Amino acid sequence: MNKNEIAQLMVKDSSIIKSNALKVIDTLVTVVGDVLKKKQGKVTLVGFGTFKVIDKKAKVGRNPKTGAKINIPKKRVPKFVAGKVLKTLVK
Repeated sequence: MNKNEIAQLMVKDSSIIKSNALKVIDTLVTVVGDVLKKKQGKVTLVGFGTFKVIDKKAKVGRNPKTGAKINIPKKRVPKFVAGKVLKTLVK
């Protein structure tokens, strides 16, 4: 499901128009991204889940084509942990 399909469902289930639904989705993504940029940023939507950033350590990997060892630098990556309500809905 893509952003437009989600917006259509929002229009169907509420009294907002599609352009406003798209703005809400874009704003949510922007706000979550801005919070996660901060060192200890975390966004929790109770029942839905938590967006956070985890730090991956540097490691040595292998080039699958040549088999040569390569250094993979440390990096910060976003992670989503589903909440209880969302987990229950999916079961």
